[in-house]
Amino acid sequence: MSLFPATIETLAEEVIRLYAARGWQVATAESCTGGLIAGALTGVSGSSAVVDRGFVTYSNAAKQELIGVDTATLATYGAVSRETALQMVRGALWRSRATAAVAVTGIAGPGGGSAEKPVGLVHIAAMTKSGALLHREMRYGDLGRNAVRLATVETALSLLVSLAQA
Repeated sequence: MSLFPATIETLAEEVIRLYAARGWQVATAESCTGGLIAGALTGVSGSSAVVDRGFVTYSNAAKQELIGVDTATLATYGAVSRETALQMVRGALWRSRATAAVAVTGIAGPGGGSAEKPVGLVHIAAMTKSGALLHREMRYGDLGRNAVRLATVETALSLLVSLAQA
């Protein structure tokens, strides 16, 4: 029995299957999901051949220290931004042995949102070491904290599938 909904479980299995077939490894850099993407992936049998590592970078300090997000980026654009997500994914790639990485940063709620950055706003970036890059700005809405986090995991896994199929 999985800890995750069937859609996430199926996507995680697809990532493991595709990446194992290509001989790829994956790393995650997670803020609002707190390790759930890595958790979904490692719930799949055979994931040890694919999952290199996960960075849970919930605080700005962790984003800076663990994966090299620039202080100026955080000051200028904020933790929840396209620019931060892109630096997170690049940092996860270069501070791991992975072939591909995914990074997420967002506002799961119920608080913390603003008119400019509402609850449910999440930036997701996925990238390969060869330079293929995908970014999604998701506005899930104020669905509740768990629903936003699970929707983010689902989108992140979908981006990893897309990278492997490109």
